[in-house]
Amino acid sequence: MSRLLQTLVLVLFLVSVGTVAYAAALEKGDSGQDVAEIQAQLNASGYDAGNVDGDFGASTLKAVIAFQRDRGLEADGVVGSATYRALMGREISVSRAGSTLNTRRIIQTALRYQGVPYVFGGTTPSGFDCSGFVRYVFANSGVYLPRAADEQYDFGRPVSRSRLQPGDTVYFTTYTSGVSHVGIYLGDGNFISATSSQGVAIDCLDSGYWGTRYIGARRMI
Repeated sequence: MSRLLQTLVLVLFLVSVGTVAYAAALEKGDSGQDVAEIQAQLNASGYDAGNVDGDFGASTLKAVIAFQRDRGLEADGVVGSATYRALMGREISVSRAGSTLNTRRIIQTALRYQGVPYVFGGTTPSGFDCSGFVRYVFANSGVYLPRAADEQYDFGRPVSRSRLQPGDTVYFTTYTSGVSHVGIYLGDGNFISATSSQGVAIDCLDSGYWGTRYIGARRMI
């Protein structure tokens, strides 16, 4: 990817997070007051979501799917805008401003280190390996991740490929089986990572090389 295109990606991202709020969605593994309100409404509507404890677990998932099926909605267990509207009678709120601010800071920090050389075991701007880079970038925003890529993969909440958002961490299998490479998703199918061939660089998630090696993603914030 050319420097001009990389700069364009940065500009477009900063404009989008500065002016457009992400649509929220709630799914298994989420927690908080929004989940508790959904649980209460499901229970009141005759769908057993279990205790109103604010934890989106198996019982809540089962209740959401049943509600979606009865309403002719996609029964994926995710409370997106259509499901939320049908259940709660109002529009779903956008993601919290603090989370958006942290995402913007993470992307800004990651892009600042484009071109930094790859160093095996590297954890500083003088040289990064993949997990050292991701850990450094997130720590700059007060989010402290494990050191190794496979350990980071066990951290945070799983995210399906179709629901990736900027700031999610993406994982690949490269030189060994299982998780062996990690990067930070930028949006529009692009991610940034520290690679042995290019140093810190932007790549396409669906490229011939990375697309076939993709394993999964995690949401850390």
